[in-house]
Amino acid sequence: MIAIPHQARILVCVSEIDFRCGINTLGGICRETLKEDPMSGAIFVFRNRRRNTLKILVYDGEAFWLHIRRLSTGTIKWWPSSDNSSSSCILQAKELQTLIMGGNPTAAEFTSDWKKILK
Repeated sequence: MIAIPHQARILVCVSEIDFRCGINTLGGICRETLKEDPMSGAIFVFRNRRRNTLKILVYDGEAFWLHIRRLSTGTIKWWPSSDNSSSSCILQAKELQTLIMGGNPTAAEFTSDWKKILK
């Protein structure tokens, strides 16, 4: 499991990606398709055509990290739909953790981010 900061900006590429590509090609997809700078510190999430593998690209200020999660059985059950207005979808950290673990972030029930402290 990777630690995802709560305040991280997470962009999910809606379209499927050819997973023979590596860091340089994924960075190009970030620039050209998603219209984002891959060195911005955002977390970029991609999936393959078979829907059994995720690639997560992150730049930490010094180097790129490429995380890969391939399911041994089954497929990724949820993925944002492709509408003509955007090639990406924004997720919160808790939604990405749910997606990584094979869940559906839109169906999950989360507590609110901030709770009032009772005195």
